[in-house]
Amino acid sequence: MKKFIINILLFGSLISFSSCSDDSLDPTLSQSKDLLTNLNTISDLNTALLGGYNRMQSASYYGRDLIIFGEVRSDNAFSNAKSNRFVTVGRMNMLINDAYSADTWSQIYKTIGSANIVLGKSPSEISGDQNKIKHIQGQAYIMRALGHYDLLRVFGQQFIAGQGGMNALGVPYVTTFRNPSDMYPSRQTVQQNYDAIMKDLDAAIQLMDSSYDDPSKHYFTSMAAHALKARIALYFKQYQLAEQEAAIVVNSNKYSVATATSYLSTFNTDSTNNVIFSVDFNATDNLSSNSLANIYRGSYGDIVALKNLYDIYDANDIRKTSAFIAKNGTSTAEYRNIGKYPNVSIPSDDVPVIRFEEVVLIYAEALLHNSKAGDALIQLNKIPANRNAVQYTVANDTNILLERRKELAFEGFRFDDLARTGTSMPLVDPVRQTFGTVNFGDYNYAFPIPNTEVGANTNVKQNYKY
Repeated sequence: MKKFIINILLFGSLISFSSCSDDSLDPTLSQSKDLLTNLNTISDLNTALLGGYNRMQSASYYGRDLIIFGEVRSDNAFSNAKSNRFVTVGRMNMLINDAYSADTWSQIYKTIGSANIVLGKSPSEISGDQNKIKHIQGQAYIMRALGHYDLLRVFGQQFIAGQGGMNALGVPYVTTFRNPSDMYPSRQTVQQNYDAIMKDLDAAIQLMDSSYDDPSKHYFTSMAAHALKARIALYFKQYQLAEQEAAIVVNSNKYSVATATSYLSTFNTDSTNNVIFSVDFNATDNLSSNSLANIYRGSYGDIVALKNLYDIYDANDIRKTSAFIAKNGTSTAEYRNIGKYPNVSIPSDDVPVIRFEEVVLIYAEALLHNSKAGDALIQLNKIPANRNAVQYTVANDTNILLERRKELAFEGFRFDDLARTGTSMPLVDPVRQTFGTVNFGDYNYAFPIPNTEVGANTNVKQNYKY
């Protein structure tokens, strides 16, 4: 079946209230007919929300692909084509019928569809604790905002030369469920996407009550909303907002930077104090060979780290030890991610989406750009001070981006950091990096819109040069 937005809105977004298994995520038309009519209790609402969290686990979303997109198109890693995975992505030479583009587009819109189910009724139409209902709907607002932001940073034209910056084409921002007027949505501008994302996050913050926060870190909280606002504000160089939102999280006393001693365990232990939100995996719902663990070093093992990444760490840095990064066999030019997503045999490790360390680095960068270099240095040095690494003597963009590269390696941030800072793709190993010379502003800084989508919805325009 073709994977385009009309199907996602009418069918692919729906879930059966009897189960949250993968099989229940694509019900028949008869199952979906009276869905909103029968959404009446907190239990119904929560089950619909769990369907969205379930969809975030997919290998084409946070289970693997979205994270790998940010690594294989950078100076961190490359695809060795061992199992022929991520070859076109690594070359930055994707075609309009590329499955990576189509699968991720479809899966994120399905996740957004689940959020829109939860948001399809007002709290007063649901029986039960009204504050808890609002808290559930607040999570749905965050899910919808994050989904659209993820689509925007992969498919948006904001960094493509000549396409208009904030006035460039973004993605369709889908906010309704089974609304005939939205069956064939058009692409909005990047500015419109940004405004809608922030509006959703603000709505979440207004609705949510921290007394209902789940301690597992597997559910969105108002702190996650503030952290995402900070991340997105930084991405779009809204430094005042980034500082404001990051400060709320940093000064909340809810989280802490992991110490050098505990750092390794934060990637194989659930609910650690440096995680703000993570996608849950366990022995039952792991992705087996399609997991992050297996693409980094397991049965597939296509994604290999470059020596250039290994070399940036100080000699005593915990992140340079073999517990985190090790030579790929006897090669002197290739390394493997060992410490993050470590469980290969049964890939049940959570996938952190928002870590406190990222927010600290956002805070440092925003402070720097708001003429508070002294405060920025204090925040920046919180990370190396807890990694047995040499601390910085000055806070500047170079040092902050360097520390982001060190701390967030293998988590999917590197491409976006290069793109948002107007950097051409660094070619540090022309033998292994297969994208060749890619300058900032080139068309392939964005993925193609899936051909199935463009073919089915004439309101969606294909990206420049595809």
